[in-house]
Amino acid sequence: MSNTKYILGSFADPDEMMHGIDKLQANNISIFDCFTPMPIHGIEAKLGVKPSRLPIAAFIFGALGTTLGFSLLFYTMSYDWPMNIGGKPSMPLPNFVPVTFEVTILLCALGMVATFFFRNHLFPGRAPRVMDLRATDDRFIIAIDAQENTDHALIDNLLKDAGAVEVKYNERKYVSYE
Repeated sequence: MSNTKYILGSFADPDEMMHGIDKLQANNISIFDCFTPMPIHGIEAKLGVKPSRLPIAAFIFGALGTTLGFSLLFYTMSYDWPMNIGGKPSMPLPNFVPVTFEVTILLCALGMVATFFFRNHLFPGRAPRVMDLRATDDRFIIAIDAQENTDHALIDNLLKDAGAVEVKYNERKYVSYE
């Protein structure tokens, strides 16, 4: 096998890229990923991307925040240092609602930011990973795994017929900004 890892089809128009995806899928060629400078509605369904599981993470972080907020209030107000304030009970549940709500929102937001950075490998000091630098500016890129799809001439012809401005063969997985 060759050292080519990815075949990159560069398009100037998003409609041409969507047409290219249709042509490749009609010929049973699996697409690794698409890189675009702007969101394109419907591309996830066309590529078969599964729905995100981030709502599950948000619920877990929110439940953790609710539990921690209520536990902190219960421990301080009822267990550790109960005080008689105006004859009120030491565990006034309605008074716990605002603090519990705020801790829930805080932990949910911070947890989602941490999950986003972890899931997308956006750690401080890490170089961005992109297939082609023009995908962040004005090009729409279709990346095809060259190891899985061995008929490179067919892929090249399909991409050019669909309106690809350029077809490139990448030997490395990602190109950094350096």
